[in-house]
Amino acid sequence: MTTAVGDAIASVRLGRYAVPLATPVSDAKVATGRQRPLSRIDVLTCEIGTRDGLRGLGFSYTTRAGTPAQYAHAKEVGEHLLGQDPSDIGKVYESLLWAGASVGRSGVATQALAAVDVALWDLKAKRAGLPLAKLLGAYRDSVRTYNTSGGYLQAPLDEVKERASRSLAEGIGGIKIKVGQPDMREDLRRLAAVREHVGDEVPLMVDANQQWDRISALRFGRAVEEMNLVWIEEPLDAYDAEGHARLAAALDTPIATGEMLTGVPDLVRLIGAVDVVQPDVPRVGGITPYLKVAALADHAHAQVAPHFVMEIHVHLAAAYPREPWVEHIEWLAPLFEERLRIEDGRMHVPDRPGLGLSLAGRARDWLIDDVEFHGPGR
Repeated sequence: MTTAVGDAIASVRLGRYAVPLATPVSDAKVATGRQRPLSRIDVLTCEIGTRDGLRGLGFSYTTRAGTPAQYAHAKEVGEHLLGQDPSDIGKVYESLLWAGASVGRSGVATQALAAVDVALWDLKAKRAGLPLAKLLGAYRDSVRTYNTSGGYLQAPLDEVKERASRSLAEGIGGIKIKVGQPDMREDLRRLAAVREHVGDEVPLMVDANQQWDRISALRFGRAVEEMNLVWIEEPLDAYDAEGHARLAAALDTPIATGEMLTGVPDLVRLIGAVDVVQPDVPRVGGITPYLKVAALADHAHAQVAPHFVMEIHVHLAAAYPREPWVEHIEWLAPLFEERLRIEDGRMHVPDRPGLGLSLAGRARDWLIDDVEFHGPGR
């Protein structure tokens, strides 16, 4: 690899971690027997060091399966980073796509690159001495935030209500609960109880995790029209763009989806079809492809609400013209030394350069494997 003019990538470290959850959680996929309870988050990290002494940190994740494949692919293409100019993010990303061209440009292949891509953006913002949101061009210094982790189906209703109260007291602005149980009447009972508990003024969302067919989703949507929900999330199979579009047209309650899609073309199909598009940086392949989705969504005057990984998405939401909601799930927080500031219903963009993150010392307890590549002379 020919050394580029300017700085150059001198080292790449990849790490594979398994971060345990304090309490396993269950959504509709578990309630209907399609999956087991989620007990940990698997994380792929990438740390890039440059000849000038800068370091960037990025990460991707999977739930239940996939990180070993991501890690293996990242190891195969990782050496292609050495010697490249880290500021040329598009060029670097394309070189890695071509290095793994035979396995395609979506799914595991690009999810493996997500950790690298995030590290490159972190590095670029650090070089500029700016938070990532400022590098991208921020519209605001904080964003609306809602909590999801307290509303899973394994939790009894009283616990869901208590967690909702705690989240609101801690400064979180909205509450999302899971639905999609085998008996829809139980979903409606829990939802009505939570709405009564938090009051009519608190923003409230529901997430069905792809549980229903088109008829069931329409029936649920009609049953909850008077509850003033912010959105109904993933009522149908994630790849049923036409069904989601029909549902969005039939209901007053907004329809949100997109978190499971792993390529820009699949997400683009949702723009204009649903009310809220929910891209996920690690799943779609990194910040670079996420920005393509965001630009197209903005052009269509669409709402965006990125899924999970609040540590990354707080920056991207701050840089989107129409203020998004950012999902508060604290599962990855133990990996990092820093914490996001939340108050008055809003999540604040860190004022530190880059993502504003560094791996915590205790992360070593969850390390499964790691590998490091070095350029000449290192």
